Amino acid sequence: MGIVVSEAGKPNQPEKSKRQWIYAKKPGGKLYNYRQVVGYGLLLFFFLGPIIKINGNPFLMFNIVERKFSIFGNLFYPQDFHIFLFGMLIVMVCIVLFTAVYGRVWCGWTCPQTIFMELIFRRIEYLIEGDWTQQKKLNEGPDTDAKAWKKVLKHSIFLLISFAISNLFLAYIIGADALLKIATDPIDQHIVGFLSILVFTLVFYFVFAFVREIVCTRICPYGRLQGVLLDDNSVTVAYNTARGEPRGKIKKGDDTPKGDCIDCHLCVHVCPTGIDIRKGPQLECVSCTACIDACDAVMDKIDKPRRLIGFYTLAQAEGKESIAESKKKNTRTWVYTLILLVLMGIFGFMIFSRSDVDGRLLRAKGSTYQLKDDGTVSNLYTLEVLNKTSKDIDFELVSPDPSVRIQIVNPISHLAKEGSAKLSLFLIRDQKDIKTYKSDIKVDIKAGDKVIDQMETTFIAPPKK
Repeated sequence: MGIVVSEAGKPNQPEKSKRQWIYAKKPGGKLYNYRQVVGYGLLLFFFLGPIIKINGNPFLMFNIVERKFSIFGNLFYPQDFHIFLFGMLIVMVCIVLFTAVYGRVWCGWTCPQTIFMELIFRRIEYLIEGDWTQQKKLNEGPDTDAKAWKKVLKHSIFLLISFAISNLFLAYIIGADALLKIATDPIDQHIVGFLSILVFTLVFYFVFAFVREIVCTRICPYGRLQGVLLDDNSVTVAYNTARGEPRGKIKKGDDTPKGDCIDCHLCVHVCPTGIDIRKGPQLECVSCTACIDACDAVMDKIDKPRRLIGFYTLAQAEGKESIAESKKKNTRTWVYTLILLVLMGIFGFMIFSRSDVDGRLLRAKGSTYQLKDDGTVSNLYTLEVLNKTSKDIDFELVSPDPSVRIQIVNPISHLAKEGSAKLSLFLIRDQKDIKTYKSDIKVDIKAGDKVIDQMETTFIAPPKK
């Protein structure tokens, strides 16, 4: 099933069609160079993310199995679920707001699927099989030894790269140290890990060797979601219909009024999803800007202004509104961007201001207050302390209220790195100081002179009559 878009940019009814293999022309141009800088920078970040360590922790790790996560070298546990919840909220808001303002730029510039496909796998294909016309000729030509060797070489490299990606992907889940252990130990000691790497390798290979653009056009839910998020004020890669139409070839002696488009089809040839951007907004467009570079090169050759294809709103592309008018009206761009920056700032603050130790102080189940002969009242509590760092911590429990005393049943004052401890303790108060049956009291966890976490609980006792 493929979505067909009319000249006016409105989707028609889906049509059944056999998949046409897309041979994308090798891109080039100013925007493509920018995209390479962004893409290879993100690839470097991807490869170094699980390897680089900060304070002994991976720069990035999402260990779902052990429910342990590392972001910028800070360890997170289920107790920090509120931070992850806020992070997921930011991701959802980013998807909605960013797409509504800037279209599908994420897909063309930063999506891992696009980066791996366009900057690694397709470039290897260009290197071995040539540009798009040579690839097409090779695939449609007779079976020869040269063709077989090229195919074997290409798919062997694809498998090796897929194997490397699968290892890195697994390193993000279990950590680089655990992955190294799987790689160096005998296979029979890590059957599950070995099978996971094998499965991921085959999945990545199948996606980048065969599925390709179908991930963007049919499988990825974000591609479908953009049809709901985009509106007439969204800035997307678009063809300037008012300037380009009516299109036609340049011929000597032909005085027929024509637009700037010479119908060279280069914008179609370079498109990785095989669409014709001149047919209006389409779900399959990933905003990779390859068509912009190709069209700009043609405009330079025929002495016409650049950006016949460029970043436009629908009103700009149809000539209903100038760029200056759109900038004045489209204040939501700045508002949405400001909202995103504020949310990201709050998220960053939550990450870096998080305490190194997490304590949960709860009243012991089934217990009640105890009145003593010396006029004091005690409550029994259980305390679970978790060390979120990669270093040992010596701690003590102190109450900021001098009228509250702490008596620990099983004294523990040392926490190993990433370790935890459970304690039972009594909180003791003079009954003469108690005014209400229930009162809130606080207990601090201190490391040296620094309070690293503060807990609050309820103390129950009858006031003295």
